[in-house]
Amino acid sequence: MATPASYTAQGVSAESRTDLIYRGTRWLCIVVVPFLVAAFYILYLRPGDTKELFAWPLKPSMSARMLAAAYVGGIFFFTRASFARQWHHIKLGFLPITAFSAVLCIATFLHWDKFTHDNIAFIIWVALYIAAPFLGLGAWLRNRRTDPGTPDPQDVILSRPVRYALGIVGATMIVIGLLLFLQPDLMISTWPWTLTPLTARVVSGMFALPGLVDLGMTFDPRWSAARIILQSQMVSIAFILLGAALSWGDFNQASPSTWLFVGGLGVLLVALLVLYVVTQAQLRKGQAIA
Repeated sequence: MATPASYTAQGVSAESRTDLIYRGTRWLCIVVVPFLVAAFYILYLRPGDTKELFAWPLKPSMSARMLAAAYVGGIFFFTRASFARQWHHIKLGFLPITAFSAVLCIATFLHWDKFTHDNIAFIIWVALYIAAPFLGLGAWLRNRRTDPGTPDPQDVILSRPVRYALGIVGATMIVIGLLLFLQPDLMISTWPWTLTPLTARVVSGMFALPGLVDLGMTFDPRWSAARIILQSQMVSIAFILLGAALSWGDFNQASPSTWLFVGGLGVLLVALLVLYVVTQAQLRKGQAIA
């Protein structure tokens, strides 16, 4: 296949790197999935029962379902990562997930009094989000040395316009995430549904995660590195939009921010789907985006 053979990571000897996934990283992916499945079930299918079943009472239901949508994306990613054969196929997911976990960990300690301390779900939540940032970062640091920085034998290199577009989208999401975390009161006043300072900071992590994913695709143009995490992002956005439909009564339908939120995510999902379909077609035809 015609791909730019010259694409390699800076300062990397491709021959010295095997692209393997260490066993500890694979086990981390396997172990986390059941927790995500349980959280998704509670938050998405039983959002009215979070006081009894979750770490804190999450209201309204859209806040619960949006967090659940991030978890279903995680279920998809970690399941695929458990069976992946090459590190660079899943590498772009680990730093964004680490950042997401760190944001939720910090938010937990900033709003400690809002949690249900006598609930086993709270103990699990705290244990997971204290450990997750370190485990995720550790897995990335250990495995990154195995990435040869080269495309797969059959691969596509994303063009600069595509990468620039992804970078703009990613940077925009990160800015929104920072505002939600650092200026929650400001964002609460304009948000499409009711937020508290805690849920604003939790939602900030859900913007930081895909924002960092898109930036990752900007700096690593290999389609083989982007495909799995991009699939996960599309799954998550689809569940956010479905959650919005299920929780439509939570939205301020007279507010422009409601339509900006729903419309923006809808446009983004369509754009990512088009990118996916077009790139996969070029991959099958043995062409690269140049």
